[in-house]
Amino acid sequence: MEYDVRLEQLGSLHLAVVRRRASLKELARVVPEACGLVWSVVRARKIPGAGRHVALYLDDQINLEVGVELETPFAGDGEVVGSITPAGTVATTTHLGPYQRLHEAHQAVRQWCADQGYELAGPNWEVYGHWMDEWNTDPAKIRTDVFYLLKADGVSAGSP
Repeated sequence: MEYDVRLEQLGSLHLAVVRRRASLKELARVVPEACGLVWSVVRARKIPGAGRHVALYLDDQINLEVGVELETPFAGDGEVVGSITPAGTVATTTHLGPYQRLHEAHQAVRQWCADQGYELAGPNWEVYGHWMDEWNTDPAKIRTDVFYLLKADGVSAGSP
């Protein structure tokens, strides 16, 4: 698949998340389980404005936060805690297709950044489209947006 990688300036998104550490092989299990835990709390607390699922990868050790977008900050409930996505300049692309090929979008962004001379700041995240019934029969339409925070002048682009 060909990817259209572009720069965007983003503000932070409020999140309700659970924190996990996983291996690459475990991600296909850990991310959906974590999303389910967060949604259980969101539904039980009747939190308005819950949006799409998000997986925020904090480092190369695959420490991550997995949860859901919210309109306002979340105070927490047990292991479900409030968080935010990083703000700043990002390199981003949209992946259309099954999650098993999502690594291709990540590679495209990393390669584009290297080719353009942008340095990655560390965190990256995925925002998953709201599930549509047609995706069950045509996984080529599954939408996931991929974001990489960039460094600016040797510091994180989102730093003050």
